[in-house]
Amino acid sequence: MNEQLNQMPNQEDGSGKSAPGGQPLFPGRAFISTVLDVVESKKTMSGDLTGKYLQRATAAGLFIGIFFTAYFVIMGQAGQNPDNHSLVLAGKVLAATTFGWALVLIYYTNSELLTSNMMVVTIGAYHKRLGWLTSLRILGLCFLGNLVGLLIVSVILRFSSIVSGPTLDQMLTAAATKTGYVSGGPMGFADLFVRGILCNFCINVAMLMVYNGKLSNDFTKCTIMIVSVFVFSFCGFEHSVADSALFLTLGVFGQVNAWKAILVVIVAMLGNYVGGGILIGLNFATMNDERHFKA
Repeated sequence: MNEQLNQMPNQEDGSGKSAPGGQPLFPGRAFISTVLDVVESKKTMSGDLTGKYLQRATAAGLFIGIFFTAYFVIMGQAGQNPDNHSLVLAGKVLAATTFGWALVLIYYTNSELLTSNMMVVTIGAYHKRLGWLTSLRILGLCFLGNLVGLLIVSVILRFSSIVSGPTLDQMLTAAATKTGYVSGGPMGFADLFVRGILCNFCINVAMLMVYNGKLSNDFTKCTIMIVSVFVFSFCGFEHSVADSALFLTLGVFGQVNAWKAILVVIVAMLGNYVGGGILIGLNFATMNDERHFKA
């Protein structure tokens, strides 16, 4: 697969036209071609192999749930002395970096994550490989599987002391911040929506780099994915699946406002779609569409 990806950027665009010097006029075609192959796989998996697809989505939920818990454990330990600003900052950096490995594991285990699939199905729909109803089915099944994985982690945590003390304090503080957006009127909703946009823009920029065929080094791919998650975690952008992990965990402890939590996830999800589906997926699909090119 990697060899195929490495060869793609050297191909001419579908119209056979090349820029002066022999370079393809649409070098981004490699990215689109790879994504369209992924689209076909997801279309089949979510149709004839729905159970397997849900398993893959559940696996992604497990990774997000476990690593997001680790994020709050690290934040809790580093934040026990709020006056020690250097330690708090170091903890935030370490926590955001650790959480980034969840995306790496999801990618290399071929698990299914809602936010990256937003980009994939949008490109597939633009190129008419998917109908919009099929796209919604893929995303819906993916989110369902993600939630199952998150719920499994949350229930397991309920029977341990992991979510307690400073870890629980950090989770409660984060949940209060997130639900505070939807309690803050139109500006609060706008703030949450923008954070959702920026979050999935970061995630799908990383996936764009991984899929574009120009990277064959696994270390570089891992670094890009970790850094993208680091940026959104450190800056406080909103990821609908990670938010679901937080609220489900607090929910099994009976410490969350369910309606506000659901509203946060919905608004963050809409923002995620704009950031990943529109700004990356649709934008790069049209940018690299050579079908209407005429010399």
